[in-house]
Amino acid sequence: MRVAYLGPAGTFSEDALEVSRFAPEGFEAVVCETIPAAIEAVAAGDADRALVPVENSIEGSVRPTLDGLIEHADAVRIAGEFDHEIRSALIARTALDPGSIEVVISHPQPLAQCALFLRTELGQAEQRVATSTSAAVREVAESTGPWAALAPARAARIYECEVIREGIEDEPGNVTRFLWLAPESAENPVVGDQGGQWKTSLAFAELGADHPGALVEALHEFSDRRVNLVRIESRPMRRELGRYRFFIDIEGREDADDVTAAIAGLRSRAEWVRVLGSYPAN
Repeated sequence: MRVAYLGPAGTFSEDALEVSRFAPEGFEAVVCETIPAAIEAVAAGDADRALVPVENSIEGSVRPTLDGLIEHADAVRIAGEFDHEIRSALIARTALDPGSIEVVISHPQPLAQCALFLRTELGQAEQRVATSTSAAVREVAESTGPWAALAPARAARIYECEVIREGIEDEPGNVTRFLWLAPESAENPVVGDQGGQWKTSLAFAELGADHPGALVEALHEFSDRRVNLVRIESRPMRRELGRYRFFIDIEGREDADDVTAAIAGLRSRAEWVRVLGSYPAN
């Protein structure tokens, strides 16, 4: 089975894939340069599954994943989820004093998750963005100046660099929620313990003429049926200012009577509803 993820070697996505108990045995890695590319690989049939980050306990949602799910909602479905603890390390080409670092590079998520450390310990360093944590370490490995990267400690071994400091995230227990994605057409794509609790993810937009309480009325379709809402997020529609689409996670299977009725009620209020997946919860 081919599994797409954000690469190259040494990313937190690869870390999560290596330790996930749901990773298919003997899988073939499909390394992608961006999160949208990993989602597109599944949509195009170039991968059978993808593991992508969607939410972090410090920084919140991973927007490229949410946008990618919408763009490929007709071809890709959430099949499972996996929580992975994130421990960031400060990595340089050779051992050096943090106070001498001039440039620090990483993916936007680790830069945000380590904002306090960067402000208090590396306030003198210029921050630069890379497409992935491993790309940041690779860039540092090729540099000649006092540069550093934020990445998993294992990336230092891969690129023959030095770990200067570990556990630099702003809060202990830093966890990223990853999603397993599968083609919409896949037979029995569910990943996880099918006998436990379930979760269903939805996106919706266009609640008719703007009026006070429109969103509350839409969400009452779930609360009135005692369907628990565990997450909600809004993202711009990308058409004009002030128009949004909403992402929600609810407890229960898509085919359960109360969930089915709630989704039907939501469709009566919103012009646009997508079921992004129904899958075993952590």
